[in-house]
Amino acid sequence: MQMSGDAYIESLRDGRVVYVGGEQVKDVTTHPAFRNSAHSFAVLYDAKKDHANRDLLTYEENGDRHAIYWMRPRSRQDLVRRMQAHHFIADLSYGMLGRSPDYYAGFVTGLAMQPEILDSPKHKFASNLLAFYARCRDNDLFLSNAVTPPPGTRKREVYVQRGMTMPALRVTGEDDRGVILNGAKLLATSAPFSHSIWLGNIQPLAPGLEKESITCAVPINAAGLSLWSRKSFEAHAVSEFDNPLAYRFDESDCIVICQDVKVPWADVFVHDETDLSVDLYYKTAAHSMGNHQATIRFHSKLQFLVGISRKIAEVAGTINIPAVQDVLGHLAALEGMIAAFVQAQVHDHETLPNGYVNINRRYMYAAIYWCYEYYPKICTQIAELMGGGVMQMPSDISVLDNPKTRAMFESYWSTPEHSATERFKLFKLAWDAIGTDFGGRHMLYERFYLGPAFIVRGHNFREAPWDNMSRLVDRMLSSYGAPDQR
Repeated sequence: MQMSGDAYIESLRDGRVVYVGGEQVKDVTTHPAFRNSAHSFAVLYDAKKDHANRDLLTYEENGDRHAIYWMRPRSRQDLVRRMQAHHFIADLSYGMLGRSPDYYAGFVTGLAMQPEILDSPKHKFASNLLAFYARCRDNDLFLSNAVTPPPGTRKREVYVQRGMTMPALRVTGEDDRGVILNGAKLLATSAPFSHSIWLGNIQPLAPGLEKESITCAVPINAAGLSLWSRKSFEAHAVSEFDNPLAYRFDESDCIVICQDVKVPWADVFVHDETDLSVDLYYKTAAHSMGNHQATIRFHSKLQFLVGISRKIAEVAGTINIPAVQDVLGHLAALEGMIAAFVQAQVHDHETLPNGYVNINRRYMYAAIYWCYEYYPKICTQIAELMGGGVMQMPSDISVLDNPKTRAMFESYWSTPEHSATERFKLFKLAWDAIGTDFGGRHMLYERFYLGPAFIVRGHNFREAPWDNMSRLVDRMLSSYGAPDQR
């Protein structure tokens, strides 16, 4: 089933519980903190429904058509098709919607390519995962995820000593129908706009924490589940003119609270197994397939930002200055690098033992680390090109509402090549991308969505071909002896 944008919007009116501060949101499709973002996600659903995008965004399986990000790839061409679809979807939001529907679909699809990992001596949950995968694929569902414990929960003995409620999500009861969950997980990006949430563990769990190893799927409107949103940048956008990105693409980040949430056994994938709750991501294609989308989405975003940089130089009249061209050339080279990283993941792919193929996970982790390292530098260079341009603009676009100030604005802020309004729009767009609260959130997002940089370096350490590199050193060392041995 291919869901339309209207059907998607209607599906969000399902009784989900979302808080913004002390206010409980009645309808995320109409509330000023969420409505525009909800409709931006609806655009993605309409794009898939559009017959013109049929071959790009969907595939056929057993006579039915599904979103292509649910396709389990069996060839390089399948990976290319997925890559092209991810890029198309990212371009619709200029790379600003990081957790679009194709993101976590990659995790579940990657796990569905190797579900046998979930059949352990303790539990047989592979069939649960495959049924969940099919349900998401067939119903065009949008998944979000929360897989990190609240901060400070490593010192669990302190909570016990002080008689405090343990905040970490855990199983507090179970029977023949399923399990009962209590506690919190973070950070569920795009959760107010999704249909179901994946709860799990991306960080290792110590022995004795088996009840926290629960990995399962829960409908967003499940009884006892609530989402606690951070400050909404959409709600504080002055106007679309002043904050064009925050106005449309504030995907939200939420803490997930579970209070006696009941999960049927059919939707449980790991239980009472601390190692498996983490291994399922890294010993299958799940983590790599999901974060492949993240690198493609970053490429789309970088193309947008580099385009803004050149436009700023044109409007500022500095495009012919050699030093400015040098900066733009540097940014263009960086865009070419991430483009190559994305292509390498697909064209130097790995073959799984069961007939499926996966992207090159080493190149994926290297790409993410590259993004961590360069995103702050890229934003700094854009700010240098922009200079004080945004500070030289009037407070907001209401300057056009007053005939007197409008006339003065167009007179004093225009240039021979560009009107005052055109310049205002460009500089406000650039500032929203890198300087506002929205831009600051994206700085944090690009640097920490996979965890601190040392976590990403750890992934690169794990995936590096150390044997191959060591062999080169050993071959060189063995090619000559000490002076007295010659």
